[in-house]
Amino acid sequence: MPISIEPLHPHDRNAWELLARGYKAFYETETSAAEYEQTWSRLMASKEVHGLGATLDGQLVGMAHYLFHTTLWAPKACYLQDLYTAPELRGRGVGRHLIDAVAARAKAEGASRYYWTTRENNATARALYNKLAKFNGFIRYDYPVGSAS
Repeated sequence: MPISIEPLHPHDRNAWELLARGYKAFYETETSAAEYEQTWSRLMASKEVHGLGATLDGQLVGMAHYLFHTTLWAPKACYLQDLYTAPELRGRGVGRHLIDAVAARAKAEGASRYYWTTRENNATARALYNKLAKFNGFIRYDYPVGSAS
C-alpha cells in the first residue's frame, strides 16, 4: 500500500502524540502534557501552524509541522519546523513524501522560500536533505527568552 499524505485529523490524536514524543525525545526537549494538548489544538485550528500526517497501511507513521511567515525581503516563507518518521519506517520514503507535500503547499501559498533546520550530527536526516535541498552553510543560535521551545 502506498504512503498517503494528508492534513492531520482529529482521529490521529493518539498516534500523533506518540510521534511527537519520539521527535521531542530525539531532540532532548522536555514537553509537558499541557504543551502537547495546546500544540494539538493549534494544529487542528490550522491557522498559524499546520500539520500533515503520513499514513501507511492505515497507521500514522510520520508527521510534518510547518508554518508560513513574512520576511523582511519577501511577503511569505514556509518553515518546516518538525519532521519525524517512526524509526522502524525510516528509509522507506516517508520523510521525502512529507517534505514534498509541504513544498506543494508552499508553492500553492506563493512562498518564495521553503526551509528547515536540523542538528549538525543528524546524519540520517541530512543524507535525505542533501538529496532534496541545498545546505547554505548557516548555523542557528538560540537566545533564551523564555520557556518556549
